[in-house]
Amino acid sequence: MQEKHTVLATKRTVFGKKTRHMRKEGHMPANIYGKGMESTAVQISLKEFQSLFKAVGETGLVYVQLDGQELPTLIHDVQYEYLTHEPIHADFYQVNLKEKVKTMVRVELVGDPIAIAEKVGMLLHTLNEVEVEALPADLPEHVEVDVTNLAALNDQVTVADIKTPSGVTILTAGEEVVAKIAELVSKAAEEEAAAEAAAAAEAKAEGAVEGEAAPVEGEAAPAATPAAEEKK
Repeated sequence: MQEKHTVLATKRTVFGKKTRHMRKEGHMPANIYGKGMESTAVQISLKEFQSLFKAVGETGLVYVQLDGQELPTLIHDVQYEYLTHEPIHADFYQVNLKEKVKTMVRVELVGDPIAIAEKVGMLLHTLNEVEVEALPADLPEHVEVDVTNLAALNDQVTVADIKTPSGVTILTAGEEVVAKIAELVSKAAEEEAAAEAAAAAEAKAEGAVEGEAAPVEGEAAPAATPAAEEKK
């Protein structure tokens, strides 16, 4: 049985720039909205929210306690302060526990690819999230992809290979590549490096030739030879 997560909220009467004082007192502004209800401005404990969001992310159910009610919600659209990266606002989306919802969940790679152990290639993680549909209580925090058997260049795992818990449907196209084995150094990178080295060598050679032809700054030009003076 999953742990039940709750947070206490109180209705908020402070808006805009005035919320700065609220934050200094350890509270964070938020909004609760959902199908069939008007958006309600609330405030919650910042410290409590940080702990809660770390535990549930955007896919775990959170019961917001407000005016004697417990509202089942999902956390959406967390906003952060630019310098401190501290959360400054969040939305709580009220859900119907009997209706499926769609959301994005994180993709985690597990296992050590054979290709890396044998130095055949490098692992590229090309898709970090997938869209899923499930009842709110069944939403997974993340989905795992086993990459252990990737052994050769261009071996890959696609969305179609992901195994999900019962009741969870992945909506992202099955042919999307999640992870693959690529060359340790791509041919394009090798060609680019060779071109840069050739250009640098050419520039150095041109600089050396120009240095011989022109007098060094600060030195007088060489005196004319007698033969040259007779021709004047």
